[in-house]
Amino acid sequence: MAYEIVGKLIAKFEINQRTETFKVREFVIEKSEDVNGRLITNYVKFQCVQDKTAMPDRFNIGDEVKVSFNLKGTKWEKEGKVNYFTNLDAWRMESVKLGQENTVAEVNYNDIPPSDTVDDLPF
Repeated sequence: MAYEIVGKLIAKFEINQRTETFKVREFVIEKSEDVNGRLITNYVKFQCVQDKTAMPDRFNIGDEVKVSFNLKGTKWEKEGKVNYFTNLDAWRMESVKLGQENTVAEVNYNDIPPSDTVDDLPF
């Protein structure tokens, strides 16, 4: 199942080559909303993998963007210990005109979510 969120891009991190065949990059958006007269701000960190790691390059810090992502959970076991990780895997970013969250100014990547990638990494 795919999800979407609109917010302001506030951080882009470098590409991290985790193995010879696997790379990942993280970025953060800020999402503020009014809840019963109180402004609540959340900072949501996403990851993009493999051929999607260049995706944040097309945007500037401060840009309003819509991020399409998949929610993925992983169980990781090592030396008898079990841990669980949840990732927000971004597969598309779009520029959004300020104040018009439903108006997409440009589409930068295709609409097809990436196929599930199996790896033994704990993240």
